[in-house]
This record gives sequence, structure tokens and C-alpha cells, in this order.
Amino acid sequence: MRVLLVGGSGFLGTHLARALLAAGHEVAALSRRGAGQLAGVRYLAGNADRGQGLEAVRAADAVVYLAGIIREGEQTYEAVHVRGVRRVLEAMAAAGVRRIVHVSALGARPDAPSRYHASKARGEALVQASGLEWTIFRPGLIFGEGDAFFGGVLRDLVRLPLPFVPLVGAGGYPFRPVWAGDVAAATLQALQRPRTVGRRYDLVGPREYPYRELVLLVARTLGVRKPLWPLPVAFFALLARLPGAPLTRDQLLMLLEGNTADPGPLLADFELEHRPLELELPRILGAG
Repeated sequence: MRVLLVGGSGFLGTHLARALLAAGHEVAALSRRGAGQLAGVRYLAGNADRGQGLEAVRAADAVVYLAGIIREGEQTYEAVHVRGVRRVLEAMAAAGVRRIVHVSALGARPDAPSRYHASKARGEALVQASGLEWTIFRPGLIFGEGDAFFGGVLRDLVRLPLPFVPLVGAGGYPFRPVWAGDVAAATLQALQRPRTVGRRYDLVGPREYPYRELVLLVARTLGVRKPLWPLPVAFFALLARLPGAPLTRDQLLMLLEGNTADPGPLLADFELEHRPLELELPRILGAG
């Protein structure tokens, strides 16, 4: 099968491309950078929002839409999560390509407090109304080598030159992180299983953690022995208003909401390793 990964040169795209190549598929990756480091992948420059590079759809048997941003800057949620999806669906319809796997986000819904989740819901709605053969995955926090949350945000947080690790409020917000290898395996299996067409799956890991435990796990893995110090949510809300703040308003809203779901429906249709976070953290953090 010839698979086009839209937004395929980043963290998740690289994990998925490895799985597709190992299964014998041809892989092309379309991204704004148009470059990547994985041998065997054909990297293409393009911007789905602007319709650039979408002629590559004609050479594909299936498309996986991975493009996403967690904070706005040069790109916006509307451009990446909505207009980019619409352009790809239009290109697929024109080319007669029927199969799409759309990677959305756990928590996506029209009435979500965060603009990120609301935009992801609009992208999902476009896919569901497309008339194509779609499967939608909604992953929670994704961990693995190269991830920006555990290997970036939390690692930097526990290494701040403070006598404590700052915690957002009480830190009881529930999360069920999922391994990037399991996300890749589920996507690969979906492309091979017609019964997944027209289905939407929450993609979550084997265990639920409160946010404060995730922070503690990162700290212990790095050998950091500082106490957690809860700070008022209002402090972080004010901080999020500052230009260049490490935490945006949208990210704060998503943190306070938590991110978890029942893995039962996922495991009923897919064979996954369901690897726990503790096994990957040393590799992610360069501590093992």
C-alpha cells in the first residue's frame, strides 16, 4: 500500500513511518519543512492549508492526516486542524482516493473550553461528512522518544533552578498517556482492517495518573529530589497572558480538564502492546 502522511515529518509521523515501512508499505510524508531523517520515506514539501503539495494524494492508496499544533504562532488551529483537513479531503475526492485515517485529539468536542479541542472537533466533523472511508483516532498524551511533553515540558519543569517543583493547583487532573508505538500500531492495523471504517477510537494507555504523579515520575527518573509545591491556578492564568509564556491559556484549560478515557473499545479491535509510561521514561529523558 502507498501511504501519504500529511504532517508526517514530526514526532508521531516518524514513529508511524517506521511501522509502515517495517510492514512493507511505501511511505511519503508531506510537511511544511519537506524534510526528515528516516531512510525509505519520500519527504515532500507542502502546506495542506494552502493546498500546496496535495498532488501527492494522487499517488497514494491511503492518507493519514497527522498535522497538528499545540500552540498557535505562525500557524493557527483553524488553519491546521480545519482548513488543512478540508483541503486534503477535497484533494482525495478529486483523485478518487477513498481511505483516510485522521488523527485528532482526545477531548475534541464543539463545546470544549479550549480552542485547540474545538478546532479538532471541527476537523473530525469534516472527515465524518466526507463520504470517504474514514477512521478517526483520538489519542491522549503521547509519549515516546522525541516527544515534547515528557521529554520537553516536564523535563524542563523539574529542572528549573528552584528549591521545589511548581505544580499547577492541586495537580489531581487525570491523564492516561499512550505510547507512540501503540498509536503507530493502531494506525497501521486500521489501514489493514475494513471493520474499522466509520469508527472513532479513543487512543489511551494502560494506566491513569493524576498530573502530579506524572511530574513525580519525571523527577524521580532524572534523580531530582525536590518537593512539589502547589501554586494557585490563578497565578498560571495570569502567567499565560504574558507574551512568550511557557503555558498558554489553551494549554492551561486542557491541563485542568485532564485527558482520559476507557481503553476497552480500542483493545477490542486492535492488538497493542499497551506499553506503560514507566518503561519508556528513561529512554525519553536520556536517563537510561
